[in-house]
Amino acid sequence: MTRAKTAAKEDIRQLSGAERSAIVMLALGEEHSAKLWQMMDEDEVKEISQVMSTLGSISAALVDKLLVDFVSQMSGTGSLLGSYEATERLISRFMPEDKVGQIMEEIRGPAGRTMWDKLANVNETVLANYLKNEYPQTVSVVLSKIKPEHAARVLGALPEEFALEVVQRMLRMESVQKDILDKVEKTLRVEFMSNLARTAKRDSHEHMAEIFNNFDRQTESRFIVALEERSRDSAERIKALMFTFEDLGKLDPGSIQTLLRHVEKDKLGLALKGATDTLRDTFFSNMSERAGKILREDMEAMGPVRLKDVDEAQMRMVNVAKDLANKGEIMIANKAGEDELIY
Repeated sequence: MTRAKTAAKEDIRQLSGAERSAIVMLALGEEHSAKLWQMMDEDEVKEISQVMSTLGSISAALVDKLLVDFVSQMSGTGSLLGSYEATERLISRFMPEDKVGQIMEEIRGPAGRTMWDKLANVNETVLANYLKNEYPQTVSVVLSKIKPEHAARVLGALPEEFALEVVQRMLRMESVQKDILDKVEKTLRVEFMSNLARTAKRDSHEHMAEIFNNFDRQTESRFIVALEERSRDSAERIKALMFTFEDLGKLDPGSIQTLLRHVEKDKLGLALKGATDTLRDTFFSNMSERAGKILREDMEAMGPVRLKDVDEAQMRMVNVAKDLANKGEIMIANKAGEDELIY
């Protein structure tokens, strides 16, 4: 449920039990809600935390309706704001730090009460990009635990020979021992889900990097140089977080092909006019021979183009790539070269 939908509700009958609980816990505040949190089991804490972290703004009117027995205490409270930070601060009052971190990482990641529920909400391309580096036996266990339609899409996104090996393992698979299943689930939680969740964490440098990404080259250079003089550490961190047009060359072939399907052909030609030969070749190698030939002809027909127009076209491609990454349709590797997803 989106924040807008929740905030727009004025009829408490439209709220789920988890939403009601989350609003009540926020209204009670850190001190008074601590004992209630302690009375819940871990699954209940996770479920309410998941809902609480995405509530957004809750009107005072809705709070009053929900807490009609406590109107006299709550009437001066005003509106509430359910956020990851507020949720983390609340549950930190009564849970160990490592457990809080685990819960917050889980609720920032895909929704779902169990690991397999969560995997059902992960795009098949993103999941396949992770699983292709695992052992076929491990992948066969994972695919046996998710819905057939999702497993089919993941198999289709895996390299063909690897996918066939996984299929053969699944055909020979008997019942999976609990200790093996637990080990696979733990690996997914630690290595995959935590990475997905970590990408949702944002700080001021990440936000500023996105702003810098939308500058034209001259403005970006001017601000970076000025910031380096005042705070070199901040400037370096922002540069490391920025995702630029040249970084599109680091996408895997499947992600590049997905991006090409979502970019207008005139914008693509304009953007590539200002690209390096290496990046240009990367894009052409992911097109059909006919499509590449047509694009080259279109680019030649453009003649000289303004740098400003090239910047805008490249910025457009970068923003499309980020949107696709946010939707889980492509995977963008971070600058450190780790297997962590960003954006």
